[in-house]
Amino acid sequence: MNAIDVDTVVDVILIGTLAAVWLTAGLLVDGLPTAGTASELRRRAGLLTALVVAGAAVFVAVPLVTVLVPGVSSAHTAALLPAVPALIVLTATLRRLAWVRRGAGAFATAPLAPVPPSLRAAAAHPLVAAPLQVTGLAALVGVPLAARLVELPGNGADAVAGVAITAVAVAVMAIGIRAGLRHSRFVPLVMAPLSRGRNRTPAGAR
Repeated sequence: MNAIDVDTVVDVILIGTLAAVWLTAGLLVDGLPTAGTASELRRRAGLLTALVVAGAAVFVAVPLVTVLVPGVSSAHTAALLPAVPALIVLTATLRRLAWVRRGAGAFATAPLAPVPPSLRAAAAHPLVAAPLQVTGLAALVGVPLAARLVELPGNGADAVAGVAITAVAVAVMAIGIRAGLRHSRFVPLVMAPLSRGRNRTPAGAR
């Protein structure tokens, strides 16, 4: 196996691992707001946090490993695709996951307590699910780049690049719309107790 083959194999392993971690997080985040108890919600938020940390570690490993391997690496280009949504995860999603964990941790003495509507709504926020899922999608798209099955740009690949970019853009929009619609289903559950409380307030007490 020559240097080019070794370099390609290493690139595929790196980006494949990156895609596996972020896709797992993207799939698991769907179940976050549907946790049955506060304790389960806290466990799921903790697992997602661990996956985000692992995904960030793989990002750091990409330039470190490729420097040690001879040949021209395509892992850098492939890793750039999920890097932007990953930054949103690290700056916004992690903070919201920490808030969910702290909120669920308040029920540590009652592990079977149901999840309050406000925590469900927070867990279903678009900035929790969408960035994770978009990062997973972008990392998956990077796998054929790392395997050099697709070359961007040039070498007649401009048409392929246009189709791929359009498909990814449509998928990202679909993920964002879905996350927004899902969050909107939980918001009325938060407002309902407040509305009932106002309806029960005696007129003379106002």
